[in-house]
Amino acid sequence: MPVTITNENREILFHDDTVYSAEMFMKPELIEQTHRMEFKFGKAEMKEFHFDGFMLGFGSAMVNQRLHIEMSEELQRVGMHFMIRGQVTSHIRGAANNLVTSSHQHNIVYNPDAEETVQVERQPDLQMFGLGFVKDKFVQLAANNGPVLDRYAENVANNKPVFLTRGYHITPRMMQVIEEVQHCHFTGGLKKLFLQSKAIELLALQCEQIESESKRGPGNHKVSRTDEERVYHARDLLLHHSQEPPSLSELARKSGLNEFKLKTGFKKVFNNTVFGYLNDYRLEQGREMIREGALSFTEIADTLGYSSLQHFSNAFRKKYGMSPREVRKWM
Repeated sequence: MPVTITNENREILFHDDTVYSAEMFMKPELIEQTHRMEFKFGKAEMKEFHFDGFMLGFGSAMVNQRLHIEMSEELQRVGMHFMIRGQVTSHIRGAANNLVTSSHQHNIVYNPDAEETVQVERQPDLQMFGLGFVKDKFVQLAANNGPVLDRYAENVANNKPVFLTRGYHITPRMMQVIEEVQHCHFTGGLKKLFLQSKAIELLALQCEQIESESKRGPGNHKVSRTDEERVYHARDLLLHHSQEPPSLSELARKSGLNEFKLKTGFKKVFNNTVFGYLNDYRLEQGREMIREGALSFTEIADTLGYSSLQHFSNAFRKKYGMSPREVRKWM
C-alpha cells in the first residue's frame, strides 16, 4: 500500500511504495509482524496478524505535528477501526468527507476507490485497534446474516462504499474482546483459531449495536457534541474509581452535567444506565482476572469493590449464567 506523509505545507516527510497483494493475506498460515517507525514528526509501533483473508492489528503513536497521510489501496478490503484514544479524520474520494473517528469510537469502511486521505492532528498518545477482511472473505461472512451485514455485503459485492456517518461508541464488551486479542496467550493453530473467532465476534457486536440503535429511532441519538464529551468524561471518572464509585450527584458535578443529562446521556451514548455500565465493566474485568488465574475469587471480589465474595458470585452468575468457579474450571 503506497503511503505518502506530508505536513501542513504539503512537504513530503515520508514515502513508501510497497504494494501488498490479496494473495499474501489469503495464505492459511498465521503471519505476525511488528512495525516500528520513528521520525522527527512522530513515532509509532504496530503489531499485525493476518491469515485466510483476516487482518488484525493494534498499536500506538505519538504525533508531533499535523499530518496528511495519502494512501493508494490496491488491496480490496473492508476495515473496522477502533479508536481507543485520539482522533483521525478520513476523506474517502467520492464517498465521505471529514469522517471523524474520536476516542472510544469505532467505524467500518469499505472504499472501492484506491485513493484515501487521513488527517492526523498533533497528539501525544494515539491508541488504535484495526480489523480487516479481504473483500471476498467479508462478503462470504456477511451475506445472509442479518439486515446490516446483508446491506454491507451487497454494497461491497457491487463496489459501493460502506461507512458509518458517525463514530459509534466502543462498548465494554468490544473493549474486552480487543484486550483479549492484545493479551492472547495461545500459539500456533490455536492462536489463529482464537483470533478468527474474535474478529467475527467484533463484527457481530458492531452490527448488533447498529441494529439496536436503529430500532430506537434517530431522535434517541441527539446528544450535543459537548454533552457527549462530558458523558465520556463521566464514564472515565466512573471506571477510574470503580472500587469506590462516586454518587450520581458527585459524578454529574465533576463531569459538568446535571443528573438528568448524565442519566439520559449515558443511556443514549452507551445504551445502559450509569451503574449498569459500571456493573458490566466490573464483571468483565472479573472474568478476565479469573482467566488469568493469578488471584483467588475473594481477592477478585475485593479488587473490583464488591462487598463480599457472595455478592460478586451472584452478580457474575446472573450475567454469565455460570459461577466464577465453573468459569475457571473451563479455562
